[in-house]
Amino acid sequence: METKKLVSNSVCTLIVAILLLALPAVTLAQESEQKPEQEIEHESGLYYTIKKGDTLWDISQHFNDSPYLWPELWKDNDQITNPHWIYPGERIRLYHKKDYEKYVKKNKGTASITDEADESTEMLDDNRPHYYFSKIDGVGFIRKEAVNPLGYIFKSKDDRVTLSLGHQIYIRPTEGVELALGNKYTIYRTLAPTMGAKKKQEVGVQHYLTGVVEITNVRSNFAVGRIVRMYRSIEVNDLIMPYQTRSPKIPLMESVEGLKGQIIVSEDHKVIIGDYHVAFIDKGKQDGVRNGQTYTIYYQEKEVIKIPDKDKEEVLLTPVEYGSFLVLHTEDTTATVLITRSEQDINPGAMFYAPQ
Repeated sequence: METKKLVSNSVCTLIVAILLLALPAVTLAQESEQKPEQEIEHESGLYYTIKKGDTLWDISQHFNDSPYLWPELWKDNDQITNPHWIYPGERIRLYHKKDYEKYVKKNKGTASITDEADESTEMLDDNRPHYYFSKIDGVGFIRKEAVNPLGYIFKSKDDRVTLSLGHQIYIRPTEGVELALGNKYTIYRTLAPTMGAKKKQEVGVQHYLTGVVEITNVRSNFAVGRIVRMYRSIEVNDLIMPYQTRSPKIPLMESVEGLKGQIIVSEDHKVIIGDYHVAFIDKGKQDGVRNGQTYTIYYQEKEVIKIPDKDKEEVLLTPVEYGSFLVLHTEDTTATVLITRSEQDINPGAMFYAPQ
């Protein structure tokens, strides 16, 4: 009788232990189904949304050509407590800065290049690999003709020179414009017309975004606003235009085959451009450039060959690739890009082409 009781107690204890071990996994699965997708706070990175049936082994095989590198994938995703338990809808980080061109080629044909895909990346398949750039709303652009401003900042509270979040500012609307109470507007300033890489022609006016203001009071000839976001230093005389949010998730797309161009200038007009700097290129929508495309930065030297008993011959040497960038925003004739790789200094005028 005692033996039967001991066996019965042991069985009960074993069942309870199994249930306790299974509980976290069940709870995690329920939470994964019930909770909306949580954003992983990174400034930038390449991400993939898990589908039913996926394993880290398979994902590593697909994106790194080797399933045996799955431990590195697990290491890059601290939110995965157990590598054997991943759930559909979870967003995992593939790589921060590695071989973007390879991923585009592997996903060739998964998304068509259409005008509708220019700014609204949410329309594309969310399961496609994408680059996540949290600072996308602060990225400026170059446009042939400057945006017509809705107004400008003519004063700050207490006449402060240095403005900060929450600070009160006064805005003079453009004639005929009515600023709406509660609406948000992007604060920006225009920089002098930007010259081409070889300074032969103007490519457009640079729009330098500095922050976002929310209108808190509207008077007959001015409006009062509160600074709710700051991208850079905001100054009196900065302009305002309609505020539009952009998705920080940028699905990767196939680049335009055979396209070549040049980097015009960095957004902050730095002489030397490097990793994670924002810059502008001299190609845009008219050339087929779209958000999510990647291009390779290169240089190509010329060499004079001396041929016996003949004239000298000038030849182009093999291109040397030393960087790459991702397209963040497109205008008709220009685009804003993020440098994702630089093996040496990049300067305005640097050449680029579609990944070979």
